[in-house]
Amino acid sequence: MTRRFERLRRLPVIGYLVQHRFVQFGIVGATGTLVNVVVLYIAQEFVFRKIESPVLRLNLSLATAIFFSTANNFLLNRRWTWFDRRQHVTTSILLQFGQYSIACWLGIGLQFVLTHLFARHFHYLLANVLAIIIASVANFLVNDQWTFGRLQMLIRRWQQKRGHPPDAAE
Repeated sequence: MTRRFERLRRLPVIGYLVQHRFVQFGIVGATGTLVNVVVLYIAQEFVFRKIESPVLRLNLSLATAIFFSTANNFLLNRRWTWFDRRQHVTTSILLQFGQYSIACWLGIGLQFVLTHLFARHFHYLLANVLAIIIASVANFLVNDQWTFGRLQMLIRRWQQKRGHPPDAAE
């Protein structure tokens, strides 16, 4: 899988785009949307088909789709977007997935609040698009700093420059 990404990086236009972490994050998000829609359809039409209550069936289908798309995005971001940071991250993969999930829910909450605020001044669709953009950037920043260890990496570098062992503050 890594070889494929390396081949993409060598292509002139595509290589330029995928070298930028935020673009990679966006591409991963697009794959997550696709996974979400496919899993939602499969769950709704096949897996939970025998559940008679349409509301319960949809809720179970949505929960399943959200879980699989979140896991997809986490694993792809870990493997591709922030691959270079794996050596700096000391948290377990389960804890890291929990951090990623919390960051996603914070982004969802931010999008919800901002959409309502912006809808007072703009059409609700434009308000939602603006909120999605801002929430996506916030989600990226939280994951960049917290989930995928930029903060840990910077603290370690600072400690090493000051002559402290890396584990002194942990």
